Amino acid sequence: MSRIEREKRTVSMMIALYCRHKLGTKEMPEEYKALEAYAHKRLDGCKFGDKKPACKRCPIHCYKPDMRERVREVMRWAGPRMIIYNPIAAIRHILNK
Repeated sequence: MSRIEREKRTVSMMIALYCRHKLGTKEMPEEYKALEAYAHKRLDGCKFGDKKPACKRCPIHCYKPDMRERVREVMRWAGPRMIIYNPIAAIRHILNK
């Protein structure tokens, strides 16, 4: 599996975790589906490909400021909890920083 595919899976897991546990919804709300689709589109268009750095350390910020803040909010909440719900993905995410 490519790095981009792993990143897409990780961001999807984090958004789902956020919606399920923070928002208390079983179904992902439309605005979070749109956020997930936006993140996937940005990852698909990453010019670095499999040599992609962590978005936080990337010299090119390809997210719009409002979307970047929304993803950051989700990651701040879901990141620490990933170790409980998906420890392997969490460790990979930490090592990729």
